[in-house]
Amino acid sequence: MKVKLPQTSFMKVHSIGVKLFAILFAAMVLLSAVLGAVSYNTAKGIIKDQVSSSSVQAVSQAADKLDFLFAEYETSSRQMAVDQTLKADLETVSLPDGQVGTVEKTAAENRIKQKLDALAGSDDRLAGVRLVSVQKGTGYQSTGMASSRSDDETKTRLKAIDAGGGQPVWFPAMVKGFFNNSTVPVYAMGRELKNLQKPEAAYYLLYEFKASSLDTILSGLSIGDNSETRLLSEDGQITYAADTKLLATASDIKPDTASEAKSETAGKDSAQQGGFFTAEDKEGTSQWVVYKPLSTNGWTLIGFAPEKGFLSAANRMLVVTFGIILGAVIVAVLVGLYVARLVRKPLVQLNDLMEEAERGNLQVRTEFKSRDEIGMLGKGFNQMMDRISGLVGEANNSAAGVLNTSEELAHAARRTSETAGEVANVTREIALGAAGMAAEAENGEQVVETIGAGMQRMNEANRMMEEAARRVSGISGDGSGYMKELVEKTEAASSMAGELSQTSDKLRHNTELIRTILAPMAEMTRQTQILSLNASIEAARAGDSGRGFRVIAEEIRKLSEQSEASIGHVARMIDEISGDTEETAGVVGRISPVFAIQLDSVKEAADIFGRVASEMNLFLDQIQVSGAALGDLTEAQATLQRSMLSVASAVQQTSAATEEAASMSAMQFKVSEQLVGLSARLEELAGSMKKALTHFQTEEQAE
Repeated sequence: MKVKLPQTSFMKVHSIGVKLFAILFAAMVLLSAVLGAVSYNTAKGIIKDQVSSSSVQAVSQAADKLDFLFAEYETSSRQMAVDQTLKADLETVSLPDGQVGTVEKTAAENRIKQKLDALAGSDDRLAGVRLVSVQKGTGYQSTGMASSRSDDETKTRLKAIDAGGGQPVWFPAMVKGFFNNSTVPVYAMGRELKNLQKPEAAYYLLYEFKASSLDTILSGLSIGDNSETRLLSEDGQITYAADTKLLATASDIKPDTASEAKSETAGKDSAQQGGFFTAEDKEGTSQWVVYKPLSTNGWTLIGFAPEKGFLSAANRMLVVTFGIILGAVIVAVLVGLYVARLVRKPLVQLNDLMEEAERGNLQVRTEFKSRDEIGMLGKGFNQMMDRISGLVGEANNSAAGVLNTSEELAHAARRTSETAGEVANVTREIALGAAGMAAEAENGEQVVETIGAGMQRMNEANRMMEEAARRVSGISGDGSGYMKELVEKTEAASSMAGELSQTSDKLRHNTELIRTILAPMAEMTRQTQILSLNASIEAARAGDSGRGFRVIAEEIRKLSEQSEASIGHVARMIDEISGDTEETAGVVGRISPVFAIQLDSVKEAADIFGRVASEMNLFLDQIQVSGAALGDLTEAQATLQRSMLSVASAVQQTSAATEEAASMSAMQFKVSEQLVGLSARLEELAGSMKKALTHFQTEEQAE
């Protein structure tokens, strides 16, 4: 059965068509932009490499010319230092007036001035040449120069020459000259002309150069549009610049440590070879900078030009890139719309079919004819709907089976609940029997305590008889004067023997009472074993659900056996106590006639004192035997008491186990009730499932 579905709108914000359109659009535009950016950066790098290579070469050539020029002036100063004529003239003019004639001194001064004028006149770069006395500060200068003057700044410069140790010392541009009295900016080179034999003849040789003299070498140096060339001292001061206002000021662009770290010329970033780097001037404009240090005085020649002047050709490539990106945008829009429509239309149809199937119509099918992934998706959808129709039919049959099974489960749960109730009743009966046994055990413990108290009194009486007999035996040796007292003590001993007989009778009675108490306890133990056996039988009938109850019944049986063993042990001890009591009674019966004979013998005559003493010794022996019997009886009573305590503990354990069994039985009863409820719930769910499946329409239902 084929179902006709309405067409939906072409574009939605969250549709896959919009996503495909966005992906294709972004991919093409991004690819074009990346290619343009890569091309621009590549062209920029090529331009930078070419400019840096050619500019470094040009700056290096200019720096080599400056090194050659400065080396010539250092050579000239070295020649002046070794000129013996000049040395002699300087020694002459340094002598006091009394040691040299005026004519000779004047001639020497003229030769010095002529030599200085010759140097200054032969080189138009020189603003002048000076000789300054190291000690006096006065000196000679070439024609046209102002005389030397002394101030703090000049002294500092002369000390720098002195620190040079006879080597050339270069001074960067000075706007007012070395002595601050020049009308044009100059830079200078100084050298000390030493005289070790005559220190007063030592002079500073000073060459002052016009700052504009470097134009002939550096004015033609250019690395690009609007480029600028500067010569910097070691501390970054400008010695040469096209703009003379910049002389003797700090350069805003210099190859310091930070700039050298940014060097972009491989293998040429050392301080000795120079290199290329980019920097910003004080106005924030990016500059391409080429530099080369001079080997003669450590100054640095730099040339720089604005970066935008070099990148004008690369900027044209940016325009082309933007045009390509615009074309890519148009193509991406067209391709994206076509692909989005091609993919979205069948997906929208498939979505409509799935919504129809969601409403319960399982007969919907696709009509895709293509062999691509869309066609495979339609074929898979048709197969899925066929299987879902089959599963719905099977689910209907399964729901009926679940309904029947739930009814059987409910019936079994009800039977389990009834059995759990019966087990709970039996458990309660066992608990009542255990409680009665515990009460009897407590009574037996009280009787044992009573027996212990009686035996303690009998032991005390026996001790007192032993003491009395000893006193009687001692008194019989003293004579007839103590006979009366002996008679009285004998009567007291007879009375104690009567009390001992009464105590023995009471002990015998208590022993019989214990036997009567143990009889019902033994009977209760036997009944507990019978109940445990019945509980085991019921647990076996219950199967797996009665496994826990069967374990409890086994524990109850073990406790009953322990109780039976303890009661038997107590019975045997009672028998032993009874035998000892009978023996004690016999001993007491034998003692009474002896007391009577003793009493008669004391009254009849004093000559039977010896026999009384022997009889008293015999009596003491019997008392010791009786004391030993009483000790054994006391130990037996303690053993009996411990046994009764053990019986009471066993009864308490039996009671606790019975209570636990009752609790488990109650829990099993609750579980059975829950099982009944779950069975009812399963029956309801089966009905609901069957009712829900009727919502779907399959081919069998349609027929």
